[in-house]
Amino acid sequence: MKRIVVAVVLLAALALPAFSVTLATSARSAIPADVQQIICVDYRALRNSSTALALKNRVLPDNIKEFEQSLRNVGIDPDNDVEQLSFTSFRVAGNLNVIGIAQGQFSAKKVLAKIKLKKIKGTKYRTADIYPMSGGQDMVFLDDFTLLFGSKKAVQAALDARDGEASSLASNAVISEQINAVQEGAVWSVLDQAGTQNMVRSTLGDAAKLADYEMVKKRLMVSRYTMDFNKGVKFNLDVVTADSMTAATLSSLLKAGVLFRKQGATGPEKVALDSVTVDNDSANLKLHFVTDEQRFQSLLSSDLFAAVSK
Repeated sequence: MKRIVVAVVLLAALALPAFSVTLATSARSAIPADVQQIICVDYRALRNSSTALALKNRVLPDNIKEFEQSLRNVGIDPDNDVEQLSFTSFRVAGNLNVIGIAQGQFSAKKVLAKIKLKKIKGTKYRTADIYPMSGGQDMVFLDDFTLLFGSKKAVQAALDARDGEASSLASNAVISEQINAVQEGAVWSVLDQAGTQNMVRSTLGDAAKLADYEMVKKRLMVSRYTMDFNKGVKFNLDVVTADSMTAATLSSLLKAGVLFRKQGATGPEKVALDSVTVDNDSANLKLHFVTDEQRFQSLLSSDLFAAVSK
């Protein structure tokens, strides 16, 4: 079951490697309450880890590429100027929106001066000035070193949350609790119930078609993961379920998938599967992946990785 390694590689493709990223107060305040997923990334680590760069170059998603290009177009170099980048998908009136928030060593005054030289004009939204970016993106500075960007509707929804015109992340106790559990880790992400169901379904692959998965799917509550490139590669995923029986059933499904695949596994695929452990603790499913940088880089160059990361 090739898709089982999605838990250790494809999820990592959602974000870039990092060392430690705490979501800043200014960023938290602009995140609407109905969150599906938050991903937080420390760009400083990219300059210090060849494995991190290798992963970035192989699986950088198109949406992150677009965000990076949008930053370059307003004079911000993601590789040198950005220290932290977070992405949040959230719902407004049932529609999914995405915002990016960049923080780093760039100056709002310098960026805005460059925009004005290009004769780009902003539009007022209450007290904020929203400016157009390339690729249909808009942007607004939350403070001198924090830039929020996304579609116009997404940016306005974020400003509504920041200004108290709509519920913000502070009112979402479930997601806030998960953030507190992982934000001192490496790259980290938190997913709500719908996001968790999608992630687990992708991880299970063909095993998701089994009756046992249909039984547990609605009892998956929330999840969180971290990835660390300090002294090797470490990936830790926790799925919070409704009860210990659900966690045990999900754990059994994942273990069966790993054992099944190991029977015919060779080369990098066998290394990946040998590095995966699955367990459950009370109502939590726990998946861990640990390996050294050399083995992980061999996995990145394998046909298996190319297949599962598409």
